[in-house]
Parts: sequence; structure tokens; C-alpha cells
Amino acid sequence: MRVSKWGNSLAIRLPASVVEALELREGDDIEVMIADERVFKVKKKPGKDALLEQLRKYRGKLPADFTFDRDDANSRA
Repeated sequence: MRVSKWGNSLAIRLPASVVEALELREGDDIEVMIADERVFKVKKKPGKDALLEQLRKYRGKLPADFTFDRDDANSRA
């Protein structure tokens, strides 16, 4: 990969093998993390559908006697 100037920033092009492995599409969000000195990792951020699926795992998991008091939750003590 080669680093190129893009406006006031620097940019890289991802090789086709990385795009295919992460199943990337135009407009996807990715996260670039520093893994080690001179090494980085690229991770595809989950989309809206994946995040909703994760939230659905918690549906119905509250105790039967749980109550939510909006005023109590928003009080500034």
C-alpha cells in the first residue's frame, strides 16, 4: 500500500483482499487500530442491523419486579 495525500490528510487504498475479507462496501465505517510498532489492524464497524441484533439479546432480561422511574433516573443529586 502507498500513502497518498488527500486534501489536508493522508490516505491509503485497501487491497482487494482486505476489502473482500471484511466484506466492505462503499460507505461502510471501519476502525483502524495500532496493533504494534509499525503494525495496524483494520476492523469493520458493525452496521445498524448488527447493533440492533445485539440489543435484541437483552430483550426481556430484566427482573419481574423491576420498575423504571424517569424522575428518579433524571434527578440531579
